[in-house]
Amino acid sequence: MDAKARFSDRVADYVKYRPSYPYEAIDAIVAAMHLAKGARVADIGSGTGISSKLFLERGFEVVGIEPNAEMRAAAEIALGYHPKFQSTDGTAEHTGIEDASVALAIAAQAFHWFQLNEARAELRRIVVPPHAVALMWNERLTDTAFLRDYEAALHEHSIDYAAVNHRNVDRAALARFFEPDFETFTFPNAQRFDRAGFIGRALSSSYVPQPGHPKHDAMMAALDEIFAKHQVDGFVEFRYLTSVHVGTV
Repeated sequence: MDAKARFSDRVADYVKYRPSYPYEAIDAIVAAMHLAKGARVADIGSGTGISSKLFLERGFEVVGIEPNAEMRAAAEIALGYHPKFQSTDGTAEHTGIEDASVALAIAAQAFHWFQLNEARAELRRIVVPPHAVALMWNERLTDTAFLRDYEAALHEHSIDYAAVNHRNVDRAALARFFEPDFETFTFPNAQRFDRAGFIGRALSSSYVPQPGHPKHDAMMAALDEIFAKHQVDGFVEFRYLTSVHVGTV
């Protein structure tokens, strides 16, 4: 599946059910990169604007760069009112913005889609020296029986989970991207869902089969079984470790 089109039919679930990021994670980026008040930030792979919103709330100017038209439109609906938000069609390799036009580039939940060498060259072009970049993920944990069963269901019933899982990005890849080194910070994060939210959260992921796919019914049956087994007072909890990697490129 074309990476640029993977989420086109999942935007509504993405907007409603994807996790945001802890305020402490954004504070860590700002402090580590010595980001000046009101500086311009490029949000690479900005999606529906989850990470852009957090920087806008702190008074930064944000240009969201997103190749998926449906995701980009959702961000423009959510954040278009904000005078410091700009949205543009682009990728990490071809952002379409001016040379040395931003103080920081961020990528939240998007780095595993990058073509590393091309993206690194492009970010060096658009970010003023010393070319500050921050990468951020919500890494879903498997430290409860519920989360282990959910992980197992993804491996059994998903479309291409093993191939596109952002956990495939290791420290060696990060070391190749950053120069000369990078810092890492981690923060706890969580979401609590009823059954409808749990199903919506699953369907927001591009590797979970949608209605009409041969694997969809089996995936939904597995999710129903997992929810019934693990719910407490009608809810289950997704637990994450938000990882932030900051450095220069």
